[in-house]
Amino acid sequence: MKKTDELNEKFIHMTQAPVERLVCGLAVPSILIMLISALYNLADTWFVGRLGTSAVAAVGVVFPLMAVIQAMGFFFGHGSGNSISRQLGAQNTEAAARMAATGFFSALIAGAVFGAAGLAFQDGLSLALGSTGTILPYAREYMRFILIGAPWMAGSLVLNNQLRFQGSAVYGMVGMISGAVLNIALDPLFIFVLDMGVTGASLATCISQFIGCAVLLSGCSRKGNLAINPKNFAPSRSIYREVVRGGLPSLLRQGLGSVAAIVTNHFAGLYGDAAIAAISITNRVVMFAGSALIGFGQGFQPVCGFNYGAKRYGRVKKAFWFCVKSSFVVLIVIAAAAFIFAPQVIALFRRDDPEVIRIGALSLRFAVPQLPRYRLGGPLQHDDADYRQARRSQSPRHVPAGALSYPPALYFGPAAGAVRYPAVSACGGCGGVCVRDSGCGEGVEGDERCGLIEIHWRAYTSGAAGGPPPEPRMTTALLEPGAVFAF
Repeated sequence: MKKTDELNEKFIHMTQAPVERLVCGLAVPSILIMLISALYNLADTWFVGRLGTSAVAAVGVVFPLMAVIQAMGFFFGHGSGNSISRQLGAQNTEAAARMAATGFFSALIAGAVFGAAGLAFQDGLSLALGSTGTILPYAREYMRFILIGAPWMAGSLVLNNQLRFQGSAVYGMVGMISGAVLNIALDPLFIFVLDMGVTGASLATCISQFIGCAVLLSGCSRKGNLAINPKNFAPSRSIYREVVRGGLPSLLRQGLGSVAAIVTNHFAGLYGDAAIAAISITNRVVMFAGSALIGFGQGFQPVCGFNYGAKRYGRVKKAFWFCVKSSFVVLIVIAAAAFIFAPQVIALFRRDDPEVIRIGALSLRFAVPQLPRYRLGGPLQHDDADYRQARRSQSPRHVPAGALSYPPALYFGPAAGAVRYPAVSACGGCGGVCVRDSGCGEGVEGDERCGLIEIHWRAYTSGAAGGPPPEPRMTTALLEPGAVFAF
């Protein structure tokens, strides 16, 4: 009962709170999560940078491999998360729980298969990713534990996204912070104190991903969240169709980014290890700069899913454009700052290599002007399909304004002899219409919350021979001024 009350409370909050405040509140932990995720790579790059240019280049060579693992996590995380938020918006908790368990365990299996295949062909994979002869030994060492930790890396991203789509981004933030803090603490310990070099950086990442995944899994069983239960693991064509529908854009985006990084590594390798190291640093910096705005857009995702499931399409559109406009302005500022201070930013990672600084500053200045275009407003990357679908969808109970002038009569049927309530008035908050009790006292409850109408009605069939009336029914719909509602 308590769990049901918590879910109902979350539903009311997600579908009634002002969208700007709701998006910003959900975006803060999402922004922190994305910044923390970027810190995983920045921390390794910064500490490994003390080992030499070839070592930094090795981290850059392995970066596309990590991007593929992350693509799997985003695929199952966004795919299952989109469906979960819509199911919760429709108050279908059981289907949402099945989707959550199936998405998580599918990511673990996919990560394990990918990791095993990569370990079997380490040298060939390193060369395919763009290693040179001098980078290969470092790349092999760094790659080993990244592949071993692939299931936990993918699983962490799934759980983080599922929590965020449930409107519980704070729990995801705690899990990601736990892993990031541990990673930053273990890097210098393993790399320098235990003298493990590049292998130490990789092992630190693997351990921190495992701990972060465990913390996230624990967060799923907390207040109002969907617990991950193996009994709910129900792989089926319909579930994976939903995962593909919601996760394929993220998979393709991240996968194509990985392919682009591999091609860049091969061409940069023609100019030596310094070029690969410089571009590796640039990629980390651009990822870090864009991650904050992606996190802001991710604050939009649960708002979109819940309100789409509740058929509150106006709130979806309002939240979408709020994110787009806000993101564009902030990205312009970030791009300008990175362009002006490009040499100083690159020098933070390889201060004693002028060639890396020169190439890196040039590369960064070419990259940051693209931020406002291809990072524009997180929701354009993650939820544009849902938004377009929300725009195309029309509620069968919704008639455009002007079809009838109000106050119209509202007929509650289809039962013969259904009671008619003509009392309708404009909502003072949004201009929607609200039903008011017309004095009969038998089944109408008006609500002026921003156009949301909750109508309890009792229809009495004509000719009934003294039998009890049907049970009351409830429906929720959005109406505009001039709209008409009928069952």
